[in-house]
Amino acid sequence: MTAPLVSVILPFYNAENTLHSATNSILNQSLEQWELILVDNASTDHSRSIAQSLAKQDTRIRLVNEPNRSVVSAFNAGLAQAQGAYIARMDADDISHPDRLKLQSDFLNKYSETDIVSGQVHYQSEVSQEGMQQYVNWVNSITTPKQILQNQFVELPTINPSLMFRRSAIEKFGSYRFGDFPEDYELVLRWLSQGAIISKVDDIVLDWHDSSHRLTRTDARYSTEAFYRIKTSYLTKWLEQNNPFYPNVVVWGAGRKSRQRAKLLEKVGITISAFIDVVPN
Repeated sequence: MTAPLVSVILPFYNAENTLHSATNSILNQSLEQWELILVDNASTDHSRSIAQSLAKQDTRIRLVNEPNRSVVSAFNAGLAQAQGAYIARMDADDISHPDRLKLQSDFLNKYSETDIVSGQVHYQSEVSQEGMQQYVNWVNSITTPKQILQNQFVELPTINPSLMFRRSAIEKFGSYRFGDFPEDYELVLRWLSQGAIISKVDDIVLDWHDSSHRLTRTDARYSTEAFYRIKTSYLTKWLEQNNPFYPNVVVWGAGRKSRQRAKLLEKVGITISAFIDVVPN
């Protein structure tokens, strides 16, 4: 059997209501040279039996068991089984658009220097969340490698389940890591700090679903403070390499929140020489 071009890794936990739809969106891809690795992350509902049924219907679908409950463990368990030259992320409650795998694999084929390719996403939510829609609008506007590099410390400039990696890049820069931080943001910052090139296709590749029980809403590793801690860690490394006045910096904005965030820099040895603000006091 010929090795697939793309390995799609889809971890799932208690996803009996959405797993069919997510899987069907891969079955309906215009690119046919793929494999789908469904990783059961210790589900307690009917998800596993659904996955078993799906795997029987198409030989390109395989089921992997990962009892250690974490997205990182589940992805890495799937990665260990993947055969494709390209590795695509997918979540159990999202929908990949029909041309997603073709668009992204064609991009990687064309631009050999690119390590990760993402794409535009369409945001769908069962909860009212204007802030998340604003974030998606912003992340969809950040498309080129230069823009992604320049905006890496503003916010996570990619949507995790829209990513497609080169396998060789994962071997070079490392996979997701487990810690008290958002694993998707840490990976992007770590890869960029090592010179990885991240880009996007201009097309919508994914319907990104938000819900009240999503990990980003319920797990402390995705809290605002966790995001700022990991930003600070990699920003410090960036300043050491790029700031000729290191460890001295000037912080623009002296509001309460700005000063609070600035203390994170001081804790890791950055010296704040001054604050700039329009308010004299």
